[in-house]
Amino acid sequence: MSFLFLVSAALLTTLSVAPGNNTDSCLPAGIKPTDVVSTQAAKPGANRDRVKTITVAQKLKELRARCRKRKLVDAGGREIRFYRLIGCWGNPPDDYQEQLERQAKELARLRQRYRVIEMTCNPSGEQIVQLRRSNLNKQKPDR
Repeated sequence: MSFLFLVSAALLTTLSVAPGNNTDSCLPAGIKPTDVVSTQAAKPGANRDRVKTITVAQKLKELRARCRKRKLVDAGGREIRFYRLIGCWGNPPDDYQEQLERQAKELARLRQRYRVIEMTCNPSGEQIVQLRRSNLNKQKPDR
């Protein structure tokens, strides 16, 4: 009887701490479960200030991610990689097109081998106001 109790206890302990269920331990350095992956307006037209965020934890749950051999993989066994996007500039740098082109090439290369989770460069979801260079160069009228 005590043997049966010990076996049952060991089985329950194993199930509750089963490796592969805790994806947090496999997250790369600098990535937290609460980090924002993407944002979108909660309800278009209703309240423009409302923003719905998708976190790393939510995205991993959606992908049915798990840890396998200390690597984060999706439901199909494909390794998951995180990529922080660039491009949230108020005033873009002079070489912004080249930077975006390099980013697109790198993402295409990564997608060939990994499941890539693209993380927004604007986790607040707020509209980024782009100042026009022509507005900066205008002279103030004399009074």
